[in-house]
Amino acid sequence: MADRLLPRVPEAPVVGVALLPGWLGPAVRVELVERCRAWGEASGGPRVPRMRNGAPMSVAMVGLGWHWYPYRYSRTRDDGDGGPALPFPGWVGDLAKRAVADAVLVEPSVAEDPNGFAPDVALVNWYGPGAKMGMHIDDDELVTAPVVSFSVGATGVFRFGNPEGRGRPWVDIPLESGDVVVFGGPARLAYHGVPRLVPGTDDQAVGVLPGRLNVTVRQTGLAG
Repeated sequence: MADRLLPRVPEAPVVGVALLPGWLGPAVRVELVERCRAWGEASGGPRVPRMRNGAPMSVAMVGLGWHWYPYRYSRTRDDGDGGPALPFPGWVGDLAKRAVADAVLVEPSVAEDPNGFAPDVALVNWYGPGAKMGMHIDDDELVTAPVVSFSVGATGVFRFGNPEGRGRPWVDIPLESGDVVVFGGPARLAYHGVPRLVPGTDDQAVGVLPGRLNVTVRQTGLAG
């Protein structure tokens, strides 16, 4: 069966997944890019995490609130210079809360209690040319609150699979600049990844050239 590239509609493509096309307006996209650049500089530059086998990921990252490296969170950049993780910006948390509130209008199973969503970490992911993210599950958190993913820049193919493994069935969802995906409930622990970027789709208006900026906001459930 061929991969299914879903049309860009606001309906939920998978139970527990809500797609909000163009949810981030132009001004917010520009600000997000500027802030991400500042966060990268403040952290000594986005780093490329290495998997447990030593292989480098192709995505560069900056952690806000918590530092993430395979496969744990820390308050310090343990696999880098050891400095503290940058603070989690309240306005990013507020933006994510709004996204969850809108997402449940599209797909109610995203969150049983959207008002209970209390994000405390954001992972800034920079996809340069040729970068991708393998199929994985977000299970380093102690709670299964929704995950909010903001996309700016080049269109990325978001592959959303199933909780059983990295293989099929899956669906491919094109995420353009300004799109937001929220997943939770029955889809919270499903495998997902980004197999490729779509060439020639850079958002020149926000100055992200070339590549894709993704900010993933989560609630860890961790204390301290």
